[in-house]
Amino acid sequence: MTIKVSMAILGAAVALAGCGDKTNKTIDRGIDSHPVSELNAGIWVDPNGCDHWIIDDGVEGYLSARLDKYGKPVCSGIAAPNTAVGDFKNGKRDPI
Repeated sequence: MTIKVSMAILGAAVALAGCGDKTNKTIDRGIDSHPVSELNAGIWVDPNGCDHWIIDDGVEGYLSARLDKYGKPVCSGIAAPNTAVGDFKNGKRDPI
């Protein structure tokens, strides 16, 4: 078996190692795994001026559109487009 074939097999094995049924998206499966609900979220304003919830725990990041009770986008004007606000970095937990 040549080195190229061995490297291709190793590469495929590494690529497939992350595959699996991870249907529960409310759990952070990183090194310091914990429920996503325990992390602080900030707001990123998209180019259209609409809000998105963001969380960055240093390894993984999470983004979800901010919607009103009718499922429509919230465009609050909290910041300029393409700007993030709030304490969302490194997954700091809210002490409250």
